[in-house]
Amino acid sequence: MTQILDRLTLFNPWWRGEFEVNAKDRDIYKAIKKFLPEKQIIALVGLRRTGKTTLLYRIVEDSIKTGKNPRKILYFSFDDAFDLRFDEVIKEYERVMEVDINQDECLVLFDEIQKVKNWSEQLKIIYDSASIAKHRAKIVVSGSESLFIRRHARESLAGRIFEFKVEPLTFKEFVNFKEEEYHPIDLHREKLTRLFDEFVKTQGFPELVGKDDPLLISKYIQENVINKVIFNDIPILFRIADISLLYSLFKIISGEPGQIVDYIKLSKELQISRHTVSEYMMYLEESMLVKKLYNFSNNPHKSGRKLRKYYPLVIPPELTFSTDNSTKSKVFEWAVVEQLSAEYFWRDSYKNEVDAVLPQKIPVEIKYGKIETKGVEMFMSKFAAKSGIILSKEIEEELTTKYGKIRVIPAFEYFLSS
Repeated sequence: MTQILDRLTLFNPWWRGEFEVNAKDRDIYKAIKKFLPEKQIIALVGLRRTGKTTLLYRIVEDSIKTGKNPRKILYFSFDDAFDLRFDEVIKEYERVMEVDINQDECLVLFDEIQKVKNWSEQLKIIYDSASIAKHRAKIVVSGSESLFIRRHARESLAGRIFEFKVEPLTFKEFVNFKEEEYHPIDLHREKLTRLFDEFVKTQGFPELVGKDDPLLISKYIQENVINKVIFNDIPILFRIADISLLYSLFKIISGEPGQIVDYIKLSKELQISRHTVSEYMMYLEESMLVKKLYNFSNNPHKSGRKLRKYYPLVIPPELTFSTDNSTKSKVFEWAVVEQLSAEYFWRDSYKNEVDAVLPQKIPVEIKYGKIETKGVEMFMSKFAAKSGIILSKEIEEELTTKYGKIRVIPAFEYFLSS
């Protein structure tokens, strides 16, 4: 138990009165706080380094501020201790602090639990034991991938858990982290254009806010995010036959964000089966390194069978720091698509296209340079959309077409006003 005790001492400085977070506000924290009084487990999931642990610490800090006894708060990270069981940690905590997690209604926070064998079954036992005891420990957990990759985990915890996805910072959050004023927007346009460029380079990672060294940013993203997920996290979750192939697929997607991927063509290029391509792409998606957009259709089933565009959630920093206009255009599109959280794009057989389709059938085209409206107009015509949007780098205007109005607006303004 020495290993557990040493970690408990390290992870819980508030037991000694030595704790302060000073974290910036995140939009998602407001939503999380609303669910904390409920009996269900709170689960935070998301890509590495997006701030899940900081959110756990915010919960600790606010709990202490509102009168919770610090000794009744347990935090433990399983990032490098996934051979341990939840009940082993709890038993040692109860011994050291002389508490009963249920009778004393403790706050229990477990970080990086996706690596722990049978984590969902272990969590279910703790939750159900609290119900039987008629007192309830509040349980909050986090994972660096979707905690529900395995179907049995969702089934096991049905009705017992609320899941929140922690994304990289939004542009508005980034500006707030920088403590920059942006109202009225017209007064701050030059500064906001510069801030959006800075935001894209740091890719929304909270710890990179204020950093501008390309080497530092590159090493941070490569070593703390990409390598950790591909070489550490995914092999633990899945039996990966060829990790180098997984890395190659990620480099293909991250090197050309927004490409339409043909599994058959890619399988021939890499000399592997189509099934293997599909399987490995699923690993990248579930680990939140890659996302796909479906080709929009009025028929949802048809959308799922049509073309798919793939975007990485992180891209090589050499792209974000590039001075080449073509590369800048690709990076700008990637950053805007990520901020939109879009699920669909649209492309027809004549290659008319819009980069994203928002709810209520709103077409969005992303233009770093010259403004072109053809794709948006074709979408509006085909789907009877009343309006469209073009997100630009700096241009702002309103265009009237025979299909309806198209608003051209700088991306930074759109995201600050959304």
